[in-house]
Amino acid sequence: VQLQASGGGLVQAGGSLRLSCAVSGSFHSITSVAWYRQPPGKQRELVARMSSVGDENYAPSVKDRFTITRDTAKNTVDLHMNSLKPEDTGVYYCNVVGALRGKGWSPGRNFNSWGQGTLVTVSS
Repeated sequence: VQLQASGGGLVQAGGSLRLSCAVSGSFHSITSVAWYRQPPGKQRELVARMSSVGDENYAPSVKDRFTITRDTAKNTVDLHMNSLKPEDTGVYYCNVVGALRGKGWSPGRNFNSWGQGTLVTVSS
C-alpha cells in the first residue's frame, strides 16, 4: 500500500491549508488513518487519527483548528488546517494501518504505511 501526500506550502499565521493523502494499492481493510508531523528539531508527533468507524482523535494543540476526513470512494485522507500558527510548522506525514488481502475474502497480514511527508511552513 502506497501513500502520496500533497498540499504543503508556506502560509501566514491565521491562514488555512488542506493536506491530502492518496492511498493506492490492494488491501483488505483499513483500521485507522492518521496525520503526524515532525517540527524542526523535534520528534514526530500524532496530529489527528480516525478509526475505521469514524472516531476522531486530535492532539490538544490542534483540536478545534484541524479536521481529519476520509473519502473511501476516492481513497484519500485529508487534513484541513485552519487558524494556523507558527508552531504548526513541520513536515506532515500521512499514515494508514490496515490488513492486506488474504485468501478468499479473508484479511491477510497487517500493514502500516507512511507517506513521504509534505512541508508546512507557517510564518508569523
